Amino acid sequence: MAEITFDGVTKIFGDDIRAVDELTLHVAEGEFMVLVGPSGCGKTTALRMLAGLEEITSGTLMIGDTVVNDVLPKDRDVAMVFQNYALYPHMTVAQNMGFALKVRRESKVEIDRKVREAAAILRLTDYLERRPKALSGGQRQRVAMGRAIVRSPQAFLMDEPLSNLDAQLRVEMRLEIARIQRLLGVATVYVTHDQIEAMTMGDRVAVMRGGQLQQVATPQDLYDHPANEFVAGFMGSPPMNLLRAGVEGEGENAFLVLGAQRLAIPASYNTSHDLAAVRGAGIVFGSRPEDVEVLAGEGGDAIMTRVERREALGAEILVHLSLLDAEGTSAFVVTDEGKVVTRPSTLVAKMGPRADVKVGDILKVRFNPERFHFFDADSGASLRRV
Repeated sequence: MAEITFDGVTKIFGDDIRAVDELTLHVAEGEFMVLVGPSGCGKTTALRMLAGLEEITSGTLMIGDTVVNDVLPKDRDVAMVFQNYALYPHMTVAQNMGFALKVRRESKVEIDRKVREAAAILRLTDYLERRPKALSGGQRQRVAMGRAIVRSPQAFLMDEPLSNLDAQLRVEMRLEIARIQRLLGVATVYVTHDQIEAMTMGDRVAVMRGGQLQQVATPQDLYDHPANEFVAGFMGSPPMNLLRAGVEGEGENAFLVLGAQRLAIPASYNTSHDLAAVRGAGIVFGSRPEDVEVLAGEGGDAIMTRVERREALGAEILVHLSLLDAEGTSAFVVTDEGKVVTRPSTLVAKMGPRADVKVGDILKVRFNPERFHFFDADSGASLRRV
């Protein structure tokens, strides 16, 4: 087992395509680290550099105490699991799992022992004599993992291994991979574009965008304290509501201006957040859908909205709302320059499965005052003081 360290690692394709830009990241021994982000963010390139499949343009990459920038892939003692399984169709499960050991010329007795141990961990003992075509997608993915496990590597590298599975199998395999990783205690770097996988599997999650690391933290810390507007909008399903707003007043008399409506800012945020430097329309206000409460009666610091769409998901209803202006019509976003953005300010609220709401209803909603988020409208950085 070993730790993994990216120290200012950069990968440039061609003359100026900066796929990974000075990535600095540490993965501890036994840690499950998830790299997550949209397509093209650099997460797979980072993994391929770690595996030795891509050359490093600059920076230092270490596995344990060894700098591996110029070490051949076969000498890095890491095992990679791909999304397409890459199994040999003419071989049995046992032969597929033990192939790398056979290439290393280990004895048949030792290969058999390691394959059977891995098969027990993966619950594949009853399938060792089958060929891949006789297996389900989830079983094939287990075989691919078994091929990695028998090698007893210093680290596991996984490149979107669940992307070819259906929804139910993905849930099952998420639990299975997390269980196996905890059992083996080997440092694992797992790449995905699915933030639900990232939240449910990782000890820590590294969010990437445009080749740059945006934030690395535990899943809950990412969710509760996003470092910037991008992380806030990317992590969570549905994502955080992000509304362009203005700020008026100071201290206990500070208000958010949301179109024609105003919302009091609790005084505690004036000490926990750097709001003093942001006035006018230079702020983005954030609130998670579960922190948007529909009020039945009068009172409360709330805003008026209209239901634009509802999604019944069985256990809950997602209600898509638009802010209203003084005349009761959908309010439009106004930028710093006074230009009107053509789409209305919208947000999503979570409601109970039997909530009686329909499109066109006017609803009064309240944001949980203990869960406000504020971001700079220009840089996107969180205004929370660390």
